[in-house]
Amino acid sequence: MATATNAPEFTVSELARALKKTVEDSYGHVRVRGELGRVTVAKSGHVYLDLKDEQAVIDGVVWKGMAAQLAFRPEEGLEVIAEGRLSTFPGRSKYQIIIDRMEPAGAGALMALLEERKKKLAAEGLFDPERKRALPFLPRTIGVITSPTGAVIRDILHRLEDRFPVHVLLWPVLVQGDRAAAQIVEAIQGFNSLPDNGPVHRPDVLIVARGGGSIEDLWCFNEESVVRAAAGSDIPLISAVGHETDTTLIDFASDRRAPTPTGAAEIAVPVRRELIERVDLAGSRLSGALRRSVDRKRSDLGALVRAMPRAENLLFDKRQRHDFVSQRFDTALKTGVERKRGRLETLAAGLRPAALQRDINQARRRMTEVSRRLQPAYGRQLRQHTREVASLGARLDSLSYKNVLARGFALVRDEAGGVVRAGSSLGEGQALMLTFADDATRRAVISDDPARPSAAPAARPARKKTAKKPPPEQGNLF
Repeated sequence: MATATNAPEFTVSELARALKKTVEDSYGHVRVRGELGRVTVAKSGHVYLDLKDEQAVIDGVVWKGMAAQLAFRPEEGLEVIAEGRLSTFPGRSKYQIIIDRMEPAGAGALMALLEERKKKLAAEGLFDPERKRALPFLPRTIGVITSPTGAVIRDILHRLEDRFPVHVLLWPVLVQGDRAAAQIVEAIQGFNSLPDNGPVHRPDVLIVARGGGSIEDLWCFNEESVVRAAAGSDIPLISAVGHETDTTLIDFASDRRAPTPTGAAEIAVPVRRELIERVDLAGSRLSGALRRSVDRKRSDLGALVRAMPRAENLLFDKRQRHDFVSQRFDTALKTGVERKRGRLETLAAGLRPAALQRDINQARRRMTEVSRRLQPAYGRQLRQHTREVASLGARLDSLSYKNVLARGFALVRDEAGGVVRAGSSLGEGQALMLTFADDATRRAVISDDPARPSAAPAARPARKKTAKKPPPEQGNLF
């Protein structure tokens, strides 16, 4: 049995309108600070966005007229201060803020982290254009790294089927969440580790793909490990993450960036039908060019044949010239033989015994004259060289140090055999060797005490005879 109640009954529309009026009356003007999440511009020009912080998200909308008056372009991750009013959308049972005014409040935490990571990886050279490789023109196998259940893989397969069917290897991975980055890195490295001639054909190009989403949804493609794996891939890699306006760090490290997953398939392979048409067109042009070339050569050959003289006329001149040369040849042969015969007779006359004997007698007289002149010349040269040698010997004797020793000097050497040139280099008790003009050698010891003799007894008479002080310039003599 139903329980009676006095509570009024509302229809769904009445309740929705009542909630809408209550929200709009209570929050007719609000000022909200938050980070922009997903930003979407509709074809109508209205801007739909999310305002969020660490714990909550509020839908927001900027109507076309107000959007045109904004001083900046709303971008995901930008921290803003929005002013407007709260309202509800009964068709979806959602509340939202109608934004009348919005200004930047600073970069969001995620965007700041993203920019810092981008600068770090760019400084390491991972984004340099020189690192990017060209894609193969017609790959036999394409490796796709994406979720196996989403629409992305179906879009890629359909586009490849339409353009140029090739073998596709799918490496299923998560494309969102904490484990997604590790799986994407494993997939890139796994494809690169496949052998060239293994049972599974190594892909010629890789496609890393995902559909659109917020910056949080796409954050795994900004992870440093994923970016380094993409930059270190030996297989050319195409990034197709998000929509055309979405940008992740893997886009900078990849060899090519596609605006959408479908666009990645278009970049990876050409259109088979267009290639066939190009080949057919090239074949037709080649056949036509060959046919025209043959026709032109045939026409040129006919024109040359008509311009050529008759064979009989060509041979007539040559035959007449042959007859003329034959006649001259006989005459020249006879003349040449007579000339050679006369030359031979002249040479034979010079080879007679009387002529040879005359040449021998003449050479013998010339040799006798040379012999007669040779002996006096040899004597003069010998005497001149003897005088020069004697003069050099005299000069050598005059410069010999033994002449100096003969005047009463002695040559001083240390125990090592070196010549002593200055007394300052000698020390107390140092032994010396004295050489005299008669090649006699005596040993002496240096002493600073005048009362003590510094030489052996056998050397004393020699020192008395050479008591004279040596000249200053002869300090090497004792």
